[in-house]
Amino acid sequence: MSLLDQHPLWKGVRAWLRDAEIRARRNNERFGAWFNRVMPKGLYARSLIIIVTPMVVLQSVLAFVFMERHYNTVTRRLSAAVSQDITALVDLSLAFPSAADQERIKEIAQTRMGMNLDFLPDQHLPPPGPKPFFSILDSNFTSELGKRLRKPFWTDTVGNSNLIEVRVQLDGQVLRVFAKRSQAYLSNSHIFLIWMVGASLVLLAVAILFLRNQIKPIEALADAAEAFGKGREVVDFHPRGAREVRGAARAFIEMKRRIERQIEQRTTMLAGVSHDMRTILTRFKLELAFLDDRDTEALRKDVDELQSMLEAYLAFTRDDAGEPPALIDVAAVLDDMRVNAERHGATASASFRGAPLVTVRADAFRRCVANLVANGWRYARNIEISGWRDARWLVVTVDDDGPGIPVDRREDVFRPFLRLDDARNQDAGGSGLGLTIARDAARAHGGDILLGDSPMGGLRATLRIPV
Repeated sequence: MSLLDQHPLWKGVRAWLRDAEIRARRNNERFGAWFNRVMPKGLYARSLIIIVTPMVVLQSVLAFVFMERHYNTVTRRLSAAVSQDITALVDLSLAFPSAADQERIKEIAQTRMGMNLDFLPDQHLPPPGPKPFFSILDSNFTSELGKRLRKPFWTDTVGNSNLIEVRVQLDGQVLRVFAKRSQAYLSNSHIFLIWMVGASLVLLAVAILFLRNQIKPIEALADAAEAFGKGREVVDFHPRGAREVRGAARAFIEMKRRIERQIEQRTTMLAGVSHDMRTILTRFKLELAFLDDRDTEALRKDVDELQSMLEAYLAFTRDDAGEPPALIDVAAVLDDMRVNAERHGATASASFRGAPLVTVRADAFRRCVANLVANGWRYARNIEISGWRDARWLVVTVDDDGPGIPVDRREDVFRPFLRLDDARNQDAGGSGLGLTIARDAARAHGGDILLGDSPMGGLRATLRIPV
């Protein structure tokens, strides 16, 4: 390490630079967070901003250049021309002071210059009036007139909207001149601004219309993907829009067909396996029926357990993918689950808030809720089933007073065929697929199942499904 690095002043500078870098990074992060918060989230709104912002900036620059260069320059030149005419009239009045000459000067001002000229005897200039806060005409005209006149003068550019009044102090009288405002002021500048703004609005309306037509295919693709994720039929969807959007739509349709074909093949295979295995189990039962009951009681229990496990495996692999969505009464389903839990010896209650009619795949939804409730009555004596529905979600919770599941093992119990020593999703005759089937059914609807602590002291299973 060099002596410069060890110097206290250099260490202080490095510390200050490091703190400045940290502050700058934090300020950038705050600005980025604020910018993301205020910016719209939708693609349509962001696309409009991309189109409108350059147009507004361009219009502002054009308006500023026009007002600063063309408008201000022309007004200054017109004001200079009018001030030269007024100066010439003043010089003529001083050179020819007789009454006859003054009448001739009035005639020349009226016919040649378009100004009204009067001589006010024995008068003084009025006191200076308030000046407008922002007036190109007043500043330019007064400045140009002051450069040329060597006499005291008074101007009024705001009293009459169509005329400019100028008074010049002469020897024993006041020369009053009325000139048209249009002679010293570019009065038709608003036409340029009107055309500019009007054309911009027309072009913006056309851009919005075309942009809306480009956004619609993207929204249709998003709706189709969401409907397919919820297990609903995608109706009247076909690729359209820009080339990239059509490519994404075709890829989605092909993916949807592959998934449906795979599910159909799996279901067909499992249907054949189910038929063959059920035939063998039926033979076992018929052969056991002819044997002595005392010798076959244990074997009968094994056959029944094997049949229930087979049904669970088929339910897990079948996934009810071909079931069409239907409108069901969720409140009635929860009440049926309550009755079923009471049949198995548990004390249960059921309640529901909100509109009970929801479009879901009925069998899959019933199986999902039934597995959650069954997981409760197997390991608890009291169960509380509740549900509510708003504009976006259907939520069903199952609370019990059982032993619960450790926090670090709550995700593990959703794995198929997993058996834990004290796991509450297993029993002596279970298959280990109850919660797995329930979560698969929930995710097939676009939702999920979460496990947490119950106010009753046991486990809370929460089912959330978008509606």
